Amino acid sequence: MARRYAVLVMAYGTPASAAEAHVRPYLEHIRHGRPVSEEAVADLMRRYEAIGGYSPLIDITVRQAQGLACRLADLAPEVEWEVAVGMKHSPPFIAEGLRRLAEAGPEAILLLPLAPHASRFTTEEYFAAARAAAAEAGLKVPLVPAREWHTHPNFIGAWARWVRAALAYMPAGTAVVFTAHSLPARILGWNDPYPAKIRETAEAVARAVGLAEWQVAYQSASATGEPWLGPDILEVLEGLARRGVPAVLACPIGFVADHLEVLYDLDIEARSKAQRLGLQFGRTPSLNDDPDFLEALADTVLKTVGELSRR
Repeated sequence: MARRYAVLVMAYGTPASAAEAHVRPYLEHIRHGRPVSEEAVADLMRRYEAIGGYSPLIDITVRQAQGLACRLADLAPEVEWEVAVGMKHSPPFIAEGLRRLAEAGPEAILLLPLAPHASRFTTEEYFAAARAAAAEAGLKVPLVPAREWHTHPNFIGAWARWVRAALAYMPAGTAVVFTAHSLPARILGWNDPYPAKIRETAEAVARAVGLAEWQVAYQSASATGEPWLGPDILEVLEGLARRGVPAVLACPIGFVADHLEVLYDLDIEARSKAQRLGLQFGRTPSLNDDPDFLEALADTVLKTVGELSRR
């Protein structure tokens, strides 16, 4: 009888539209039911409206999951694969994806957060959410976190290919800035691996492209009143302008899909800042369902299953 494994592809989530009826519940879910200020709701509505009133994150995540399922079927046809999507803060929720996968009777469900860089605030939160949802539903199937993939050759290769393609249309002397979502700076006191993992990805991409100079910047910090990791991309742009750099290419290695942090924080906010500073601004395309990226995910799943089989 064929072996059967399932994969839960997890992402952050997004409101279904820029309407308050969708934005407010989304923010309340992020805040675990605590009230959300009118200002916070209005600000998020404004940003979603600025990108067309809708984020493609869920649609893209579904495409990524479908592409992963197809690649797994090609690479390991002897296994019966089930792949589903689960969002942390919006439908379809993680619990829904787990229930669907459990119904197929797999030997194990592999947990695959589409957050490339491990942290207590990123991957560990996804794993914890999945375990809590499984416990609440009484699911007995083993949950297995996927191995790390932030330096997988195909993941690095996909980014390197897009950086090279973008630089071909940028002026000489363009500064390459690798960006990732900022997190509260208190993680530094926990010896959290997040900053080091981001630098490992950036170094690998820079090495593959042959960049002599590059830097890492953080973006999309929340206004929580506490320090967040820096330098922020907007501050980096100011420094590059003072140095007389003609142009900047942002490469958002911390994200794998088009969503608000890319389409607004980079394409609108950072681009506008760069233009005011006299800098030409470019951005590498998001990976979305890039074949090399899907290959990296499929190989990660297969290696995780291989490790599971050897236990």
